[in-house]
Amino acid sequence: MDFYVLGQQLVNGLVLGATYGLVAVGYTMVYGIIGMINFAHGEIYMLSAYLTAIGVSVLSYWGFGSPWALIALTLLFAMAITSLYGVVIERLAYRPLRGSNRLAPLISAIGVSLILQNYVQLSQGARNQGVPTLIDGALRFGDQEHFFQITYMQVVIIVVAFISMLGLNLIVRYTTLGRACRAVQQDREMAQILGIHADRIIAAVFAMGAAMAAVAGVLITLNYGSFDFFVGFITGIKAFTAAVLGGIGSLPGAMLGGVLLGLAESLFSGFVNSDYKDVFAFGLLVAILIFRPSGLLGKPIVEKV
Repeated sequence: MDFYVLGQQLVNGLVLGATYGLVAVGYTMVYGIIGMINFAHGEIYMLSAYLTAIGVSVLSYWGFGSPWALIALTLLFAMAITSLYGVVIERLAYRPLRGSNRLAPLISAIGVSLILQNYVQLSQGARNQGVPTLIDGALRFGDQEHFFQITYMQVVIIVVAFISMLGLNLIVRYTTLGRACRAVQQDREMAQILGIHADRIIAAVFAMGAAMAAVAGVLITLNYGSFDFFVGFITGIKAFTAAVLGGIGSLPGAMLGGVLLGLAESLFSGFVNSDYKDVFAFGLLVAILIFRPSGLLGKPIVEKV
């Protein structure tokens, strides 16, 4: 095994895993608070890619030359808009169906996903689009002939993903909003009796999950430089796999599942066959569900009586 090839695949896997983990947070938060899967979440990631292109173009036109300022302001812009989308999706596709059977919100979410895909396709076109490279350069390890590298943009992705997950965990654990989220998750009716506005808390959870997807979408778009209207589908499915792998309902589990899935995909692509990396990823999911249905950090569901 070539040490430098292994190093490069580990770097690529960490970057990919950070992306999956950030998007998986949206799935795990929504499932944790209302017990449903938001299958329109992948399209939030897709929208953030287009918002990245819009933000970079507008800010560059306004004279923002610093790449760090462009990245920071584009992140804030995309997070704000996608959070609004998250709230609207919850209000239109989930809240009216909250008292129905579980199949109705699932179908509604799939419908929203298709609507967003077609809306972007019609308004922006079906062709691939791109953004310019904002940060050049890389850290190299090795000599001139044998080396692996991590680009500065990849460093930014890993650091921002870690800070975002840490910040979200601190919010959930130590703030009033976080305590309200945990109360609604444990017993919605009792939380409402105690004065917590459950609908607002659920909408806030959708907004926070969408913001995390926007962080992933902005950074990955700036890293790879190209995207299209269908980019959210595969990423959304992979992120959902990561959420289940880590234990859906667990925030640390979402990030762990994302990193493990990203590393598994990258190593399989580098040393076995890149054509079957998706088969391997979903095979890993099947194996986890067989031997540990609740995921790596998830807890078994206990029926309330």
